[in-house]
Amino acid sequence: MSRSLKKGPHIDEKLMKKVGKLRAGDQTAIRTWSRSCTIVPEMVGFTFEVHNGKDFIIVQAREDMVGHKLGEFSSTTKFVRHGGKMQRELETQTKPQAAPVEKK
Repeated sequence: MSRSLKKGPHIDEKLMKKVGKLRAGDQTAIRTWSRSCTIVPEMVGFTFEVHNGKDFIIVQAREDMVGHKLGEFSSTTKFVRHGGKMQRELETQTKPQAAPVEKK
């Protein structure tokens, strides 16, 4: 569910202070745990390190990200792969077989 329009977007004040201290185009990354913070136009051009529960994922704010949350660009789950026995058989069939190495 989205946030009420009368409340406005959720913006972390501490994060905005850090953005205000840096100059535009500065390559220093801002570390944050605030995944629910909405990206505003003042954040465009800055680099953020967003915590995903385990590590910090680097996110560079661009113009097309305005209005989205920081957490949307820092995935918390890791996709391994689908399949099982049948998938492994298909993968081995599609991979080219290596030539056997002769020992002397």
